[in-house]
Amino acid sequence: MDKRRASDNPLLDHWDTPHGLPPFGEIRSEHFEPAFVAAMRAHRNELDAIARRADAPTFDNTLAAFDSGGRLLSRVEQVFYNLTASETSTELQAVQRRMAAPLAAHTNAIYMSAPLFARIDALHRGRDAASLSPEQRRLLERVHLDFVRAGARMEREAQARYGQVMEELAALTTTFAQNVLHDEASYMLVLHGEAEMAGLPDFVRAAARQAASERGLPDGQVITLSRSLVVPFLTFSERRDLREQAWRAWVGRGEHPGEHDNRSVARRILALRNEQARLHGYTNYADYALADTMAGTHEAVTRLLDQVWPRALDAVERERRMLREVMVDAGAGADTSIEPWDWRFWAEKVRVSRYALDDAELKPYFRLEHMVQAAFDCAQRLFGLRFEARADLPVYHPDVKAYEVYRADGEPVGIFLQDNFARPTKRSGAWMSSLQWQNRNAPRGGVERPVILNNNNFAKGAPGEPTLLSMDDVRTLFHEFGHGLHGLLSNVTYERLSGTQVLRDFVELPSQIFEHWLSEPAVLKRHARHWRTGEPMSDDLIARLHRARRFNQGYETVRYTASALVDLAVHALPDAEPPADLCAFEAHTLQKLGLPPGVGLNHRLVHFQHLFSGSSYAAGYYVYLWAEVLDADGFDAFVEAGDPFDAQVAQALHRFIYSSGNSLPPAQAFESFRGRPPQVEPMLRKRGLIEEGAG
Repeated sequence: MDKRRASDNPLLDHWDTPHGLPPFGEIRSEHFEPAFVAAMRAHRNELDAIARRADAPTFDNTLAAFDSGGRLLSRVEQVFYNLTASETSTELQAVQRRMAAPLAAHTNAIYMSAPLFARIDALHRGRDAASLSPEQRRLLERVHLDFVRAGARMEREAQARYGQVMEELAALTTTFAQNVLHDEASYMLVLHGEAEMAGLPDFVRAAARQAASERGLPDGQVITLSRSLVVPFLTFSERRDLREQAWRAWVGRGEHPGEHDNRSVARRILALRNEQARLHGYTNYADYALADTMAGTHEAVTRLLDQVWPRALDAVERERRMLREVMVDAGAGADTSIEPWDWRFWAEKVRVSRYALDDAELKPYFRLEHMVQAAFDCAQRLFGLRFEARADLPVYHPDVKAYEVYRADGEPVGIFLQDNFARPTKRSGAWMSSLQWQNRNAPRGGVERPVILNNNNFAKGAPGEPTLLSMDDVRTLFHEFGHGLHGLLSNVTYERLSGTQVLRDFVELPSQIFEHWLSEPAVLKRHARHWRTGEPMSDDLIARLHRARRFNQGYETVRYTASALVDLAVHALPDAEPPADLCAFEAHTLQKLGLPPGVGLNHRLVHFQHLFSGSSYAAGYYVYLWAEVLDADGFDAFVEAGDPFDAQVAQALHRFIYSSGNSLPPAQAFESFRGRPPQVEPMLRKRGLIEEGAG
């Protein structure tokens, strides 16, 4: 690559920034397409050199070389996809649409390369006789399976069609995500006067003022579809008519006729996935997707969900009776129904009356900066990590905070970037991503340290006022930080096995188990301090918080499990063509399941980004519950030790769960940590679906 061309495009140049971070201030949308073209060409040349070798394949000249290849392309992709998720623009979205199919074609060409697969397949056939370390064997098995699941063993005609399917899927999943973002970014419920703000606590009003200011209404109050704003509005607003408006907008994302309608997009994605599965010899996409998971089969997932669903239905009916009692006491007529826009409102009344716990009372103790420090403190006490803020590091938005991460002995670990606030240019939800994976197989040798990002979508406080989090927000922050630790603590040789690149129903274990520490009394006493007075959360409030922790878990479990069951149902259809009306299919499925009225579900198909903005969670939304079996049982190891920061248990958690990446099979990793296979009862107790002490 000549120096003049490299200097014209910062994505292709050497980055002399601290820690080799992207020079975000120099990168423009027009740089990406030529960078992708050049990086794909360089990657093809690297792989062609491996495939054309005349000598026999060895682990080093084939597998290790394959793993170290494509780093320029990975660098460009990671910058691009982080920007399109976190700080997008119409120009970046246009590039994303144009490049979706070419990038998919590049991936297809790699995994359908007959000479490259021949070398890898030869190594795989001879793996038992080879002198491979356990990690090398794991890499060989995973890469070989990657090729097989991408069509390497298909006949030429089937491969050609498979490539077309994958390219069209890449374009459609991009469209789906952009349609959801459009509906989220374009919606505003403007509140006029005190009458329309009735019941809203100060923190919701402050967030609504800030949202209005960011949207050019400096004197207004706006409710957006950011979860951290719409959920508190549904919880506290006394205006039932406005709650209904906000709820309908929230659940109606992706279902509006016109350019951004996701109904036909999702149908086409489902049809192509079914064809993808049939090209692999499966009768439906769920069977194909689940073959490479801990669960392994549709039946195993169904058994887990079947243990939870009836118990959750019983729990939600108990909760409904509590809501009805409060409604009657408040003067609601006996014939007043509980609609989906009512449940959170009346559940908050129950929480206050039965548990003396008000979310508005809790929130002043959960200042964002303090909760970030709480997460850092737990990471230090468990794993010896230190997070040092660096305001001078390049970031892509002023909201992003950058940290250098060190071990207890001062050894550098990596870089952590945290982007906490909602904005119109950012997709909804919360996620962890990477700009660089930890590995010791860099193209020219040496160690590449991880650069890990956390994204949240909290409603920002007004200028001069703090950002206060709900308990749900704090849980989200700890959850994503758990993913971040999974990336930061990775200690493997090969990039393919690094960090969170594990089986989908194992990846949520490190994130979900970390959530447990946020409710530990010692953590709350140290970090949950009232933002005005600095007083720590009282023992009484902590006790009330713990007494109420299982309240409304029936509601949350039904909503989650219903979404998982709909996901499984729609991806298990054997027909080449999906139902003509996906919304009607969804409604019929929920009716058959017996979804109680007024509860709803976490995600409707038309905006279910887990399923349709990519394939990672397709037929796999169940994974949060699967991982909850692991996390509840796993945290019990600390309970049994009598200390939530027990050094010996923390060391095992670090070694086998957070640092091993995909170098160990997940069942082996968990059993090495826990000393036995997981048990489901701790999860059922955690959710209040069986009594304490029941077996």
